[in-house]
Amino acid sequence: MLDYLIRFAQAHETFRLPEIQSLAVLEGIDLHVLEYKTESPFCLVRLPSEDAAKRLVRRAILVQSIFEFWGSGKTLEDLHASVRGNSSHLWDKYRSSSFKFWVDSYQGTRPNDVRLDLIQSFSFLPFDGEVRMRNPDEEFTIFEEWHVDAMPLGLPDPEYYYMGRRVAYGARELPKKYDLKKRRYISTTSMDSELALISANMVLAGPGKLMYDPFAGTGSFPIACAQFGSLVFGSDIDGRSIRGQGGNHNVRSNFDQYGLSHRIGGFFTADLTNTPIRRSRLKEPGSRGGDGFRRIFDGILCDPPYGVREGLFVLGVRDPVKSPWVVEAGIQMYKSPEFIPPKKPYSFLAMLDDILQFAAETVVDNGRLSFWMPTANDDEQEIPVPTHPFLDLIAVSTQVFNKWSRKLITYRRKPDTEVDSTVVKEWQSRTHVDGTTVNELNPFRRGYFNRFEA
Repeated sequence: MLDYLIRFAQAHETFRLPEIQSLAVLEGIDLHVLEYKTESPFCLVRLPSEDAAKRLVRRAILVQSIFEFWGSGKTLEDLHASVRGNSSHLWDKYRSSSFKFWVDSYQGTRPNDVRLDLIQSFSFLPFDGEVRMRNPDEEFTIFEEWHVDAMPLGLPDPEYYYMGRRVAYGARELPKKYDLKKRRYISTTSMDSELALISANMVLAGPGKLMYDPFAGTGSFPIACAQFGSLVFGSDIDGRSIRGQGGNHNVRSNFDQYGLSHRIGGFFTADLTNTPIRRSRLKEPGSRGGDGFRRIFDGILCDPPYGVREGLFVLGVRDPVKSPWVVEAGIQMYKSPEFIPPKKPYSFLAMLDDILQFAAETVVDNGRLSFWMPTANDDEQEIPVPTHPFLDLIAVSTQVFNKWSRKLITYRRKPDTEVDSTVVKEWQSRTHVDGTTVNELNPFRRGYFNRFEA
């Protein structure tokens, strides 16, 4: 086992660790996190080999680079001593290699002459190769971690130093390829490309896997999963969002744009409570039988509607007795491209439960469910993370706005043998607040329009 230093991007702090932990699961890598704080972009990890380090970060969106760890310390002298103690057995490997040194100052800055002096302080390393600033054989970086107010306080030195040899880069450039500004077909709710790709990593999208988005919209999540090799499926309650405007402005045109059309499994119109997808009957813990073989998806990734603009709806009629003509019209016109099926208000909390239940009935053992959920930042109005006896909560990462946030929640589908029958009974006996209007059924929408005031 070897120690490596990950240099994260300065973005989405609560997503960093869950992303690399998910990638370690995907790659089958034994990852041990030795040191990490969300306020710092540096993470010290232990991995089996350099090859494992390269595989871990090759599609990591929030990793800038990973380095073979050579040393660290609170002072420059401590750093020198640490480098001598940790890496002297490696020096001969790079004695004749071309190389360059770089200084990375986090939350601080150095004049060029001071940076040069800092680099020269490592002249004790026995490197005889050419110093080459472009395309060297090896790159060495000295990291400085400064106090957050180092510049206004005029602090002369950083709080901590690290030093390492660059092993590999992360996938920081990938979101630019899928930038929404360059995409042919988007909507106001299309997910940012960076977050979509991070979400695809969380759900373990990869070659040979079947991924599904039940709220597909313009296809941001299926595109991200297809980028990583998955065969993707999607549906939406409004077929117009999938069909788009025809020509080069629909979901398929987005896949065509990125050369991913061969990874489309299928898109169709449906909602989660009225789906044509065959669902497995959940097996009671301790019982025999069951039909778990019908669970086909390796992962479900989605951003459910928040119900702010129009409220939450599902297919159906509020009162079939009072509106029999609506039902009759659906029977006669459901195949017509112009037919817009009727909808009825839907409970936000019931939607969360339905997503988890659907995943439990359709995702294979150890497959994953990842979805985005909005909530208030105020503790008294915060919507709790939903649970399900057949799903194991893996990670909760938060993107904070003003008075509200949205969370990416990730679960693992437990094998039936891991499920606790007591928890199943408790979950089955849960209740929700009743209501009929979109505001009564949606606590987030109610709080949003009240500006989340208690």
